[in-house]
Amino acid sequence: IYTVSCAFVYFVIYSLYAFISGGKKGLKLYWQNIMVPSATALATCSSAASIPVNTKAAKNIGVSDDIADTIIPLGTSFHKDGSIIGSVFKIMFLVYLFNDFGNISIFKVMFISLVATLLVSAVPIGGGTISEMLIISMLGYPLGTLPILTIIATIIDPPATVLNVVGDSASAQLISRIVDGKNWFIKKEENIL
Repeated sequence: IYTVSCAFVYFVIYSLYAFISGGKKGLKLYWQNIMVPSATALATCSSAASIPVNTKAAKNIGVSDDIADTIIPLGTSFHKDGSIIGSVFKIMFLVYLFNDFGNISIFKVMFISLVATLLVSAVPIGGGTISEMLIISMLGYPLGTLPILTIIATIIDPPATVLNVVGDSASAQLISRIVDGKNWFIKKEENIL
């Protein structure tokens, strides 16, 4: 389920971001430049390690230097689509494991996921242990469930990191559209010439 969700966000949602920001040209530029940050994120499982290649990709897409140099590092800490999907997955896994459907609501799941995601660090595997402890504590489950969540986190970390990294580039495109106007990528090309 998690892999399908990640694939949907990666291929559909981020393509939609790129299309909204720059039409067909924005979508084409996005897919021409996003593979290196994707591969880096997948290989390192670290959003922080992906900052240089992701910033370069955003600039190659046509995002201005000011926006790319601000949004990519800022997104590493605060824009974590993959991590929040992973937190929801972990919470629902525990709910099903303990058959605790009476104690959960969609609002509680979203709140805990959001708070837990803010605690995930940008380091490779193990950076989310604090968030997993928070999930366990807020749901009132025994501490013995931490190894279960750690195993799940290790499995879902590579695609989560890819979404976290690639989402920053797609978001930078949307911000360029808002800040620099409809033809933001053309303005960048004119400045290069």
